[in-house]
Amino acid sequence: MRHTVYCVLCVLATLALGILAARYAADLWVLGFFESLQTHISLFAIILALIAFLFKRHWYAMFLTVAGAALAIHSVFMLQEYAASSLVASAEAGGGHFRLLSFNIEDSNFENGTRITDFIVGSNADVVEIFEAGPIFSEMDRILKVYPYRIGCGVMTTDCDSLILSKRPFQTQMMRSLGSLWDNRFILATIDMDGQPVNFASAHLSKPYFDEFHQVELGLLAAALEDVKGPLLLAGDFNASVITPDMRDFLAATGLRHAFPEPATWPIAAGAYGITIDHVFARAPLRLISVTQIRDAMGSNHFGLMTEFSVPRHQ
Repeated sequence: MRHTVYCVLCVLATLALGILAARYAADLWVLGFFESLQTHISLFAIILALIAFLFKRHWYAMFLTVAGAALAIHSVFMLQEYAASSLVASAEAGGGHFRLLSFNIEDSNFENGTRITDFIVGSNADVVEIFEAGPIFSEMDRILKVYPYRIGCGVMTTDCDSLILSKRPFQTQMMRSLGSLWDNRFILATIDMDGQPVNFASAHLSKPYFDEFHQVELGLLAAALEDVKGPLLLAGDFNASVITPDMRDFLAATGLRHAFPEPATWPIAAGAYGITIDHVFARAPLRLISVTQIRDAMGSNHFGLMTEFSVPRHQ
């Protein structure tokens, strides 16, 4: 019986680690979901291997433990490889502090539309980026009293998925599709933030296990941002962690950076121990001060994020 339990546990741990290790041999879109969970799956495999070792003292269980530890450690290195060099405690001299609220509110979450609207209106955010925004469309008149400028949900598109709200007028504005799977899920707008133009981008990507659409969308997004000059803040639901290969390629190509550690945004049942699939990326000279999880998901299957950032003024 002890040998049988040992074998079952070792098989499960081997399968888990084998799926993770496959990324080092081939770039396969079907592994995208598991790659985002590399830290969690590695730790799970380590636990299985250690339990197996209690049932039978055998070298293979220890080998699985070491392999799991190596994958877990590498995942942590990857999580911080493209992190901002430091989060600043105060704005640079002459710069101002601003707030961005970004939140996938879930397109079927209509029963909480009024509650989410109350939060947006009272958030004191300078700019708001909402994904799957349908549940708050009926509250738009109330929202526009605080955020009179918007892109999405009837402005530049009839869709109501991606939405940018601003207290300040847009200097430039653009909305387009990323690939052929979904329409109008990329927004780029320039807003004057107390004398400094800042580019705000919004992106909602497909899930990484939908064939190669996720990788294609990231490539198109990188191309769309290539000619953007000046401070840039990109927020979105990327449906993937920064440790997946296509996300790493995207960050390397664009020069965008993120906070470390990033707050978990999914699944909400895991709370702070989930993974980050909703991100806020910044490019110098814009500086991230903090990126925090909005602890009340308000019926969504994602946690929202509140980002504080600073923009140095022209000298």
